[in-house]
Amino acid sequence: MKRIILVIFATCFAITTNAQGIDFGVKAGANFSTITDASGFDNKTGFHAGIFLGLKFTDKLALQPELLYSQQGAEFNAGKFDLDYVNIPVVLKLYLIQGLNLQVGPQFGFVVNDDIENIGVLAKNKDFDFSGVVGAGYDLPLGLRIDARYNFGLSDVIESESWKNGVFSLALGYSFL
Repeated sequence: MKRIILVIFATCFAITTNAQGIDFGVKAGANFSTITDASGFDNKTGFHAGIFLGLKFTDKLALQPELLYSQQGAEFNAGKFDLDYVNIPVVLKLYLIQGLNLQVGPQFGFVVNDDIENIGVLAKNKDFDFSGVVGAGYDLPLGLRIDARYNFGLSDVIESESWKNGVFSLALGYSFL
């Protein structure tokens, strides 16, 4: 896991030398998460917050790695299924017109807190989560930006089940540069 993080950050810093524009900022927003491929779970509302680095290569193409704290999991009547992550999405942004962009990329998640009770199976969560990210965003004037994304789990969150994260998120960000 440490190697993955090191490779991501080394790549991002190497890419900055070729970037036309660099911005740095903060973002925060709401998460609406669930566990896919499992029955009896409802959406859980949480939040995410963190920092981003934007690397614009052309007027149409940018890369945006982020470091986010994210509350995820699901709700159900009998117990808890709360998983808090430090997520590292690395999003490729394709600008369609001024400000409007489509987003796609991988996300690497590391569990920093878990609270799992009474879910009816032997519940040992995995410490790492790999997800795909798709979404859209709009860069507003004065450094503001909004994003809407869906993160679809590609790895199981529980060792004994094939359950995956599914997270819809809305965020507001501010770029300092």
